[in-house]
Amino acid sequence: MERHVQTLLNKLSVVCITIATIIFLFLILQTPQTCIPTTTHPRVRLLRFPKSSCDSSRRDYVPFSKKNERLWSTRDWKKKVNSYAQFFRSLRDQRLLSNHSKVLCVSAGAGHEVAAVSEVGARDVTGVELVESPPLVSRADPHNLPFFYGAFDLVFSAHLDEALFPARFVAEMERTVRVRGVCVVVVEECGGDEMRGILRMFKHSVFVSAKNVTLIGLRMTQIIMRNRNSS
Repeated sequence: MERHVQTLLNKLSVVCITIATIIFLFLILQTPQTCIPTTTHPRVRLLRFPKSSCDSSRRDYVPFSKKNERLWSTRDWKKKVNSYAQFFRSLRDQRLLSNHSKVLCVSAGAGHEVAAVSEVGARDVTGVELVESPPLVSRADPHNLPFFYGAFDLVFSAHLDEALFPARFVAEMERTVRVRGVCVVVVEECGGDEMRGILRMFKHSVFVSAKNVTLIGLRMTQIIMRNRNSS
């Protein structure tokens, strides 16, 4: 009895192996089909990003200028730029910023503050971020800025409290600002111990002022430090 069962199992195994082999060979030899027409213009084919192999809907390339035109026309963009512009006008009133100032905006995001600095009259403004947003923001690591010592009159950031290495972030701000130039940071509203912790990170600067401000609808603290040397 057991021998008959074993024989039956052996036959079933052979049949299963045969079927599996046939299916495997069929899949290998089957010619892949594509839903993308071969007559598509070469440039268009390079610019299409189908969701699947059978998604042949056309996806036109949108240049940065077109994307920026849409972004810069939104109410949110204008509102944020106006808020930053008001902030930088206060720095201008304190004679910390002028038309001839060379300004660096660190961790500038999409470039709201860069646009705002230009709006208040500064002709030489540079924005950097890990992800570029041409033409306002170039790609650079805020912890390792690609600029010479003392290259700027004013260095600004509204994202120090989001930095991966805050001390290194501050050191690069100090390195790239000229002697007697200013570093301006805006952080989440703070006081006491948090304020002292931020001030301690500025190794080569002297404290100028601090005050609470409203920026892009948020309550924040503005801190101004003046660079006392270039080392």
